[in-house]
Amino acid sequence: MSHEKASPKGWYRRGVQHPPHFDGGAFPQFVTFRLQGTLPQEKLIAWRERLYNGLLSAEEFHSRIESYLDAGAGECWLRDERVASVVQESLQFFDNVRYIIHGWVVMPNHVHLLFTPMSGHSLAKIVGAWKSYSAKQANAVLGRSGAFWQDDYFDRYIRDLDHFEATLWYIAHNPVAAGLCGSSECWQFSHAGAH
Repeated sequence: MSHEKASPKGWYRRGVQHPPHFDGGAFPQFVTFRLQGTLPQEKLIAWRERLYNGLLSAEEFHSRIESYLDAGAGECWLRDERVASVVQESLQFFDNVRYIIHGWVVMPNHVHLLFTPMSGHSLAKIVGAWKSYSAKQANAVLGRSGAFWQDDYFDRYIRDLDHFEATLWYIAHNPVAAGLCGSSECWQFSHAGAH
């Protein structure tokens, strides 16, 4: 995974169809990325329109997306333990080198992480490296080619300690909330179950 040092960009957008991102440097970020085809574009556009018109709060918008993903929509290649292992290992590869991972979970069709980029390493480059490397490896395991991850990702910077702790709890308990296991410690593809 190649990686160039970069200065934080601050707020930026990759185009009007993509959500805004905040690359603020060395402070905690919550990031979600999902498999290709897990959320129909027309559904996402409709929810975004309601958000921009004040008919949905940001919390409701993200809750709808999470509920849809947790229901197991689209391909669920990450259910394959070989693929989930590839993704988990790629996330951990540069831990304490380019970033510090506080928590993660690999779900059947998406990934959540709470991490802090280290100085000189941008959010976009870190996420791009994870997705690029893991997509190549996962496609090889599955004997397939083509897009693996959805083009973009969601990020939210962590405001304070309460937000940090609530996000860490959310990540650990996502498999339980989705009905995949009875306790967070039982999900092996997460910080809670990896021990």
